[in-house]
Amino acid sequence: MTEIMLGVIGGSGIYDIDGLEDAQWRDVQTPWGAPSDQILTGRLHGVALAFLPRHGRGHVHSPTDVPYRANIDALKRLGVTHVLSLSACGSFRDEMAPGHFVMVDQYIDRTVNRDKSFFSSGCVAHVSMAHPICDGLSRAAGDAARQAGVTVHDGGTYLVMEGPQFSTLAESRMYREAWGCDVIGMTNMPEAKLAREAEMHYATIAMVTDYDSWHPDHDDVDVQAVIAVLQGNSAHARATVVNLVRMIAGAGCATGCATALDFAIMTAPGRRDPVVLGKLDAVAGRVLG
Repeated sequence: MTEIMLGVIGGSGIYDIDGLEDAQWRDVQTPWGAPSDQILTGRLHGVALAFLPRHGRGHVHSPTDVPYRANIDALKRLGVTHVLSLSACGSFRDEMAPGHFVMVDQYIDRTVNRDKSFFSSGCVAHVSMAHPICDGLSRAAGDAARQAGVTVHDGGTYLVMEGPQFSTLAESRMYREAWGCDVIGMTNMPEAKLAREAEMHYATIAMVTDYDSWHPDHDDVDVQAVIAVLQGNSAHARATVVNLVRMIAGAGCATGCATALDFAIMTAPGRRDPVVLGKLDAVAGRVLG
């Protein structure tokens, strides 16, 4: 059996993980360029772990400019099997208050300026995104967050906007009222799509920092107020990761994450471009090798 290795992608305010044994920051080369930063590897309570700050240490990458393909490819090359995405988000629901965690299970992708697939002409593939989240990993992460003392909401739709600006009031109302979204952020697409293509178990914790701009009783989104909530969320996120490694071995999967490519590749073997195949060695080696 493949050893479980947890990959943690840290969002705004989370740039490292404490307590790793044999910790080292490692350079990882990918066919898609350099990832957001070096990757911190080690073991936490006996579980192999790799941590990647999505925006880079010091927050140097904007949401649009995050090298998403390189990030997922680099984690896959290191042997990561499960990816926990920690993401700061705004809330469209009164009950999903700042400081709460939402276990996202669906997305609406409104990004337009990002490379969203490892596959292209020369090797075409269509991966199902009907169930974009690993159900077992998401449940385990939610339980881990509750053990850390966090109020957790199971299930929610994450509207992924391009950014870097926050929403207009009209957009915020549309996403909340007409589209039925629960949280909004700028980074989980194409990350979730790429993790699915790489056959990795992927789950998101949306860490609520604000009410976006729709709420009549709150000010518009203010960066300083968001940062204040981020500090508390970051401490809870680190505790959640510690709890999760203790229970990850029992996290099952009913959403087919590890076999997502079984029937996805459409290009006939004799028509596949060797150059494209060379770039897919890590993410699709199981089915192309």
